[in-house]
Amino acid sequence: SSSPRSAKLLRALVLSPMLLVAQSQAFQFTSRRWLNLQEYQSKKLMSDYGVRVQRFFVADSANEALQADKRLNAKEIVLKAQILAGGRGKGVFNSGLKGGLAEQMIGYNLATKQTPKGGVKVNKVIVAEALDIARETYLAILMDRSCNGPMLVGSPQGGVDIEELVASNPELIFKEQIGIFEGIKDSQAQRMAENLGFLGPLKNQAADQIKKLYNVFLKVDPSQVEVNPFSETPEGQVVCFDAKINFDDNAEFPQKNIFAMDNKSENEPIENEAARYDLKHIGLDGNIACFVNGAGLAMATCDIIFLNGGKPANFLDLGGSVKEAQVYQAFKLLTADPKVEAILLSIFGGIVNCAIIANGITKACRELELKVPMMVRLEGTNVQEAQSILSSSGLPITSTIDLEDAARKAVDNVSKK
Repeated sequence: SSSPRSAKLLRALVLSPMLLVAQSQAFQFTSRRWLNLQEYQSKKLMSDYGVRVQRFFVADSANEALQADKRLNAKEIVLKAQILAGGRGKGVFNSGLKGGLAEQMIGYNLATKQTPKGGVKVNKVIVAEALDIARETYLAILMDRSCNGPMLVGSPQGGVDIEELVASNPELIFKEQIGIFEGIKDSQAQRMAENLGFLGPLKNQAADQIKKLYNVFLKVDPSQVEVNPFSETPEGQVVCFDAKINFDDNAEFPQKNIFAMDNKSENEPIENEAARYDLKHIGLDGNIACFVNGAGLAMATCDIIFLNGGKPANFLDLGGSVKEAQVYQAFKLLTADPKVEAILLSIFGGIVNCAIIANGITKACRELELKVPMMVRLEGTNVQEAQSILSSSGLPITSTIDLEDAARKAVDNVSKK
């Protein structure tokens, strides 16, 4: 089954050497600026554009699942838990079930290798017509910065963890660069179908499905369309048995209906609270909070904390258009996190006014009675005024020379405890 992790790996594969992932020996994280649809939502979108998927209904109770079974009137059905994680077929429910009965799936937590240890609560299941699979392949379409356009990525070995295949058998990964103006050519779709191992009439059928998937890619503005497995049945049909469609936040304006599908039920509560104030919060497992503006600076800040012997607890991104109230709410979120033992605030004031940040900091420190040490590194617009505000505040705020100095002092403060 596909997953956010495998999706990111493939993005890194085609975007190389421009990596989107900040990594170290201690942790690996990617800024979650993506809307990840549930499988049933992705399949519905694909079906709307003529892509062949199994007949299915969605149920959020055992009774609804039973009704869906009757409506399908299929020889055999399959139930699929709907959570944003791969490896669901090998997962275990806290009801003791390893798959099969809706009443032991809905309302229970499913743990896979890609979920937290306690698993994720299943609120919905897909009730789908079961089809036999003769052969499984892998197919994805995603944006490639190196060619400034879409890339078709496929492998004749599907239904497996794609990241493992990339590492063990890179020769089984095939790519087709698609011209952003010309679109996908018949010859490219045919060549990919052939590389995936489709023969005879199945080759034309697979090529047609590939072109329809590219049409989905054009129409709904995703960052990635992934199908694993993209398979053939013994009856001679090419079917998308699983689906994942991911979106960058930049697609929100033209695709409001799609973004309205995001119920955020699997997000951490602190992420949803941060979103209320146009903040982005990413939880990590250390004890030094990163308070920054911009995902690139956040990754650099996390890396420099690690290089100085510390571990980041999170990063909280203020973004570009910062208001004083946002700074206050950001501090409120960080101080409510029990694992935070120090805060490193790193702001580069290009379009951000450092004085606004400084006023927000002093107000938050006074009203929230900040009890953990805070290191502040400010650069850019109005930085002298900002430094004056902080130095005259009388608050226990440590100003730093640069990011390296800020990280070193944050780690030192935590180490003393």
